Amino acid sequence: MGVKIVIIGGGSSYTPEIIEGFIDRYEEMPVDKVVLVDIPDGLEKLNVITNLSERMIRRSKKSISIEQTMDLEEALQGADFVTTQIRVGGLEARAADERIPLQEGLVGQETNGAGGVFKAFRTIPVLINIADSVSEICPNAWLINFTNPAGIVTEAIIKHSKHKKVIGVCNIPFNMRNGVAEMFNVPVQKVQIEFIGLNHFIFGRKVMVNGEDRTQETIEKMIIHDQNYSPANIVSLGWKPELLRSLGMLPNPYHQYYFQTSDVIKKDLNDLNNQGTRAETVQRVEADLFKRYRDLKLNEKPKELEQRGGAFYSDAACNLIVSIYTNKQDIQTVNTVNHGALSGLDDDAVIEVNAMIDKDGPHPIQIGDIPIQIKGLIQRMKNMEELTIKAACSGNYEDAYLALLMNPLVADETLAKKILDQMIEAHHPYLPQFQKRKV
Repeated sequence: MGVKIVIIGGGSSYTPEIIEGFIDRYEEMPVDKVVLVDIPDGLEKLNVITNLSERMIRRSKKSISIEQTMDLEEALQGADFVTTQIRVGGLEARAADERIPLQEGLVGQETNGAGGVFKAFRTIPVLINIADSVSEICPNAWLINFTNPAGIVTEAIIKHSKHKKVIGVCNIPFNMRNGVAEMFNVPVQKVQIEFIGLNHFIFGRKVMVNGEDRTQETIEKMIIHDQNYSPANIVSLGWKPELLRSLGMLPNPYHQYYFQTSDVIKKDLNDLNNQGTRAETVQRVEADLFKRYRDLKLNEKPKELEQRGGAFYSDAACNLIVSIYTNKQDIQTVNTVNHGALSGLDDDAVIEVNAMIDKDGPHPIQIGDIPIQIKGLIQRMKNMEELTIKAACSGNYEDAYLALLMNPLVADETLAKKILDQMIEAHHPYLPQFQKRKV
């Protein structure tokens, strides 16, 4: 029996990558129907993506049908898997997430700092509603979320929606494994990394290459050869030897916002003044991508897609879906409920962790205590995530203020209020749960 997959946010520039993933894995998982769902504002892009997807499938000679719709309830009928890749407010909202904090001298980034908090505020209510629809219409379907901030959003859905079969995915662990594989000139399948932490705040505690512990050698390669595994949306500033050796673990690319804050702000302010926000750069990249996508001769995922910072999210999602469908029982890094895997965090907290994936979903691999050098950082970040979820659901001004104040990249009472007021105003159409008022 064929598999039906629903892609919510089907007009995304990333969709050709996930279509390619289903084509490449067709022998393992015979997808017979993919339904692309979007909103009226995304109709033009949805049409382009649907047409390209049809050309890709024709080229592959696989028996996969593609449909597009704006009727979510209709799309969900009989779905086996539902993926979510939405951006509430579009790239214009992302630009505000980046610009407003930067203009106040803080990190301006779409999933970290004030920008990440407000992306969560806009996104969480929408995805809770989507998850409730999944629960009612296709309750046995797995919801695979790669909408950012993926960890916070995944926890919000699990805790506040009716649907519990939810897993979050991210491309950063994938990038890190690939980066290490390149360092040692081995296939990525030969590399395993023990990850500890949260989405966009993970550390690689142990690196295994061909079954051997090569953690210290990896760290030295990063120091001596200045090798890194940053995605396209994060320009690596390199890491000081003292940081890498004292941590004894691999940082992830997003850690630069926390460990190199002043240098990041200086670089991003310079970029802001000379070429605009990262969102504005992405708009230019997307315009070029969709120009390519409209070419009727194009029938495969173009190489240019890798210029998007989230490239390979879809590959991670496809791997996860296939492993559930085939009961593969392999190890993947996902965002899922802790269930005691990581001591020092609540059992119902969502963490980013290696898990065994089978037909019943993810089973987190036990880690134990959080290493002392990162324990306080991870606990603080998780507390901030929980405050963000609370505020997104309550729409309470004081809750939102507290979430910003406790964010390590804000942490200033005056700036927290100033940015809160500016960003509530800037995102007003996408924050119906908030009623702005002065305090």
